[in-house]
Amino acid sequence: MINQPFKNLIRLQIEWGDCDPAGIVFYPNYFRMFNAATDALFAAAGFEPATAFTRFGIIGYPMIDTSAAFSSPNRFGDSITILSFIARWGRSSFDVRHQLSNAAGESVQSSEKRVWATVDEAGRLQALPVPDEVRAALGADHLGC
Repeated sequence: MINQPFKNLIRLQIEWGDCDPAGIVFYPNYFRMFNAATDALFAAAGFEPATAFTRFGIIGYPMIDTSAAFSSPNRFGDSITILSFIARWGRSSFDVRHQLSNAAGESVQSSEKRVWATVDEAGRLQALPVPDEVRAALGADHLGC
């Protein structure tokens, strides 16, 4: 049986500094927002990154792949929401989905692949298995392919 994923919703206001000269969000800023949404997802599930990284002996969950599909622009002053959840678990990796909406509806969909990581004695990134308690809190009890 597969549990429904734990979902988290954050609300943001599009700031002037998020936008390009045309007044729409400059696309790299979406990835900054999605990174914040991933941290908020873990925090809402009880794993505040500042303490969880130390607790689990990791440096974080760096992004190793990402994509986004833009269906409508977001502009300076817009209120937006980002709904985030874990879509798939691997042994040491996981996929996060983000659905960004404004007053008109969904405007951006994003996917991230992240790795639960530490640094080995030689200073290289090393993947670690995601702890079962993290998986359970985020609503998935299976491994993806």
